Amino acid sequence: MRQLIVLFRLRPGADRSVYETWAKETDLPIVRGLSSVDGFRVHRVEGLFGTDAEPPYEYVEIIDISDMTRFGEEVGSDQMQQVAAEFREFADDPQFMLTTTID
Repeated sequence: MRQLIVLFRLRPGADRSVYETWAKETDLPIVRGLSSVDGFRVHRVEGLFGTDAEPPYEYVEIIDISDMTRFGEEVGSDQMQQVAAEFREFADDPQFMLTTTID
């Protein structure tokens, strides 16, 4: 199983509640509806365990991908390009990490 893990902070001035509503109503259902995706979760970072230091990221997205070739095709669709454009309005310098489960 491959995962795409996205780490990001909101852009300065972006409203957290507006982003989270968009994620729940737009991003999550559309991405979960892709045939190449087995699961998609968005996590709000609450803190760093054992410290009061500010976390480097505010959100973590984890997308479970069953077919990378198909995923690449699906993210090129007009609908996904629109979702990606809207995401870029919220996310400040998101980091996209492609991973493979080793268990």
